[in-house]
Amino acid sequence: MNDKNIPFQTIDWSKIPKNEHKGETGVAYWQTLQFDGLRIRIVEYSAGYVADHWCQKGHIVHCLEGEVTNEQEEGISSVLTSGMSYIVSDDLSSHRSVTKNGVKLMIIDGDFLQLK
Repeated sequence: MNDKNIPFQTIDWSKIPKNEHKGETGVAYWQTLQFDGLRIRIVEYSAGYVADHWCQKGHIVHCLEGEVTNEQEEGISSVLTSGMSYIVSDDLSSHRSVTKNGVKLMIIDGDFLQLK
């Protein structure tokens, strides 16, 4: 095994600290696990949250609770509700999250989403 491998482990998210990130409006709370080339987060957006930037990073996003609208800079939008997911590679979308009533997401990103 090398130091890039991830050994079996369970994650008690209640023990992972929450870091606050302000949006254009509202606030996001991130709980983050960082591995070599891999980031896993539980992210909670408050009611009225609008991201403060357009993101070009690739993600796998799974909606755990609530509803979020994913706006793309070119005008397309989609809605995720509990149990739904989206996936996109780096640099294939310019997107941001917006939520009216709040949402809880699991977001996974990392080197494996870089364009080939």
